[in-house]
Amino acid sequence: MGKKKDKPIDVNNMTPEEKLKFEVAEEIGCAQKVLEGGWRSLSAKESGRIGGILNKRKRQMRAEAEALLNHQEE
Repeated sequence: MGKKKDKPIDVNNMTPEEKLKFEVAEEIGCAQKVLEGGWRSLSAKESGRIGGILNKRKRQMRAEAEALLNHQEE
């Protein structure tokens, strides 16, 4: 198994999913911790909270996209 590289977080060069994850981290007050120590510096509780909020947002975005598609078909 390969080890993940411990590279610093580059806020100017993130994928859309990473941006969303970082936005959630900002909302719960962990952004500075992530910038200083990377994602691995978060506690299990913080990581779980970010994951839960991300999952909720993705479900919400999926539902909105489906509603938009259904509306366009009518």
